[in-house]
Amino acid sequence: MSFFKKFFTKEKEQDLDQGLEKTKEGFFNKISRAVAGKSTVDIEVLDELESALIASDVGLETTVKIIERIEQRVARDKYVGTSELNQILRDEIVQILAENDQQSTEDYELPVGTRPYVIMVVGVNGVGKTTTIGKLAFQFQKKGKKVVLGAGDTFRAAAVSQLKIWSERIGCEFYDKGMNADPAAVAYETTRYALENHCDVAIIDTAGRLHTKTSLMQELTKIKRSIDKAMPGAPHDVLLILDATTGQNAIEQCKQFTAATEVSCLALTKLDGTAKGGVAIGISDQFKVPIKYIGVGESIDKLQIFNKTAFVESLFKKY
Repeated sequence: MSFFKKFFTKEKEQDLDQGLEKTKEGFFNKISRAVAGKSTVDIEVLDELESALIASDVGLETTVKIIERIEQRVARDKYVGTSELNQILRDEIVQILAENDQQSTEDYELPVGTRPYVIMVVGVNGVGKTTTIGKLAFQFQKKGKKVVLGAGDTFRAAAVSQLKIWSERIGCEFYDKGMNADPAAVAYETTRYALENHCDVAIIDTAGRLHTKTSLMQELTKIKRSIDKAMPGAPHDVLLILDATTGQNAIEQCKQFTAATEVSCLALTKLDGTAKGGVAIGISDQFKVPIKYIGVGESIDKLQIFNKTAFVESLFKKY
């Protein structure tokens, strides 16, 4: 049994297939229309393919790159039939993900020698930030890790209580200082709490801030510094949560947040609720930040570690 097959179970494969169903349906319907009545990949087919990629929110820059590569392959091979187009497209997407170092870890393991492992979570309101934190904590708890959630979103009325409900639901530790507390202080004290109470993981929430508000974005730097003061070298991950249903707006948010703070990884939520799953390809291509987690359903166990091999295989699987 391969390393990939060992960890990517049949259940996970089915969850991913279902999560990408809307994206696959829209994408391959457009490709089918593009090649209808054609025997070779010509300019008209490539134009239709370009439209299909853009409509799936792959993004203009990445779409142009893919089309140019297919054009080069058609020119090199002289004759390319439309029956080969899916395989060629699959190859190019795999190559793009590989070029941008989308390394896959197959399970919720932590680096050796780092305790607690501190994750600072950022993102705008409405992207599923609190839910993702809860699902992530659940996965670590399943692995036998002691987890504490830090309620650093002290400005939104329901944020602290929502996070507390998640901690109670999954049975993990919880730290807060109530509404209107200094978020940087909450982050500092949560990290100290994790150290003093021998936690394996500390996940620290932050206020869902608009990526267009410069002052709010700058506050992330202050929070990050506070965590580092509590534990030099932390946070070990700055996790940006993005909503796949927002398509190109997710790419814009990624651009602004990576400029404001040292985002180290991404979580792409709500893939099951959108036909815009192609945004994962565009984000992978345009940023050097890996997609680490994807949400493929509402239930607590439907947060997966992103695996580029499984993603592409599912995307091109016949539905």
